[in-house]
Amino acid sequence: MDGILGASPAVFVGLTLVVFGGCAWLTGQTLGQGWKPLWAVFAYSALLGAGDRFLVYGLFGGELLSLWGYVLHTVVLALIVYLSYRMAMTNRMVRQYPWLYQRMGPFGWRERHSQQA
Repeated sequence: MDGILGASPAVFVGLTLVVFGGCAWLTGQTLGQGWKPLWAVFAYSALLGAGDRFLVYGLFGGELLSLWGYVLHTVVLALIVYLSYRMAMTNRMVRQYPWLYQRMGPFGWRERHSQQA
């Protein structure tokens, strides 16, 4: 399991999911509230993944240049950033333009149809 995760399961849960997952959530919220483009989600996710790998190496003796570890951790963090980004964008669109859009669940919106015939 350590080879796939690039760290022990406890380190993966504690550092990647809890610590960097929280950072990823806040990053997605900030990007969504600031109207940043979608590509920024993946750019910041790559940076969070690199920071995560460095702390796994520096604090827990993990392998620094583990390709699978970096890819897996970055994909998990990118998913968290993306979900947070979509929720922030949905909230922003529905609150800022209530006459144009209505909520379609936590991650999307649709155009509001006028009642005029």
